[in-house]
Amino acid sequence: MVYLLFSLACIPGIFARATSYAPYGSFFEQFSLLSGAIALYAATEASAARAAVFGRLARLGLGVCAISFTLAQIFYFRLTADLVPRWIPPNQMFWTILTTVAFALAALAILVNRQARLAIRLMTLMLALYGVLVWAPRLIAHPEAHLNWSEFALTFLIAGAAWMVGELRSF
Repeated sequence: MVYLLFSLACIPGIFARATSYAPYGSFFEQFSLLSGAIALYAATEASAARAAVFGRLARLGLGVCAISFTLAQIFYFRLTADLVPRWIPPNQMFWTILTTVAFALAALAILVNRQARLAIRLMTLMLALYGVLVWAPRLIAHPEAHLNWSEFALTFLIAGAAWMVGELRSF
């Protein structure tokens, strides 16, 4: 219920700044957490039929969020590339393009339910690595920056939500 409220709280920002992608991105970040919560509910549902419906809803929700993550990386391409540590070969642009394509392919696989479990698990791994390689070093270097803390936490929350969806028996 909390993640639903957080998702709904983003909607006025979408109406206020409909031509900017930022409020949409915020909505889908929160919606991905809601998808994880729905997956948890599906995993604990006693009725197999209801569990399947909620599992499908969680999978589709995460798939739509993966589209949003793809678009966010496209719209904020330069910013995303600047976040990639320079010490990771071959270069920042390579990793930005690769992760953008990976999000797009994951979204497609999740939405059409072809190798969706594998796509979700690989997306979870990608998000976790992003948290470790991008946000953890920034957090260590600048622990006073609140953005580093919030992005670190949000990245791992989204990874955890994706993991929850990927572990469902039926979706």
